[in-house]
Amino acid sequence: MMGQAEHDIENPAFATETHLLGGRVTLRQPAKGYRAGMDAALLAATVAPKAGERLIEAGCGAGAVLMQLAKRHAELHLCGLERDPFAHALARHNAKANGVDDRTTLLQGDVAKGFRALDLPLFDWAVSNPPYFDDPNTIRAPAEERRGAWIADDGLKAWTHFLLKSVREGGKIVIVHRADRLADILSLLAPKAGSFAIRPVHSFADEPAKRVLVQAIKTGKAPLRLLPPLILHPRTGPKHTPEAEAILRGEADLVF
Repeated sequence: MMGQAEHDIENPAFATETHLLGGRVTLRQPAKGYRAGMDAALLAATVAPKAGERLIEAGCGAGAVLMQLAKRHAELHLCGLERDPFAHALARHNAKANGVDDRTTLLQGDVAKGFRALDLPLFDWAVSNPPYFDDPNTIRAPAEERRGAWIADDGLKAWTHFLLKSVREGGKIVIVHRADRLADILSLLAPKAGSFAIRPVHSFADEPAKRVLVQAIKTGKAPLRLLPPLILHPRTGPKHTPEAEAILRGEADLVF
């Protein structure tokens, strides 16, 4: 018999199906609450693994990043950690629906408990889109079903610490986050990582960046690189710029 989570996955009142990468990925997501969008596509586009490498995502949700990575890189081995039971069940469903469950491990657990609690070997890559806010008093309270995706109960420090501990020396960490947290991200990663590469992400060319993509290499020593910005939307015409549209469809990368 199916458990409650499996029943909810099949119930359109709780979960609905969408497609990513121009239809190559089928993704069932919560009908209400956080739903994957541009941030997931950007994060997936930044990874450039070698054959057989292993990647972990902290806070994988329903698996939007992992499923896109699986379709982009046929020889990449994937692991996702997710605290929310329903999101974890959705991720397991999506891995099977996309035919990648044989190289995808999905664990239910809390980033705040640290990487060592998972008792896993170190990874080549660690990626994350951490919740954008640490203090619920700084924003209008989100709906309860969105809270876990918006507010980091244990702060950004817990997320960066997890990522640093999860990769080998020379392994790569990639984070997408708010542009105004860039200084915090760099300072939290700097004790154990370097060779930073930063790509600003602008909604429009004439507006300040709202997002940043940050790549760091554990024990890296190379100088920081500030990369050309990515512009998501034109002021007139189609919804996305050609570059952003190509990323959404899986036809272009954002390699650092």
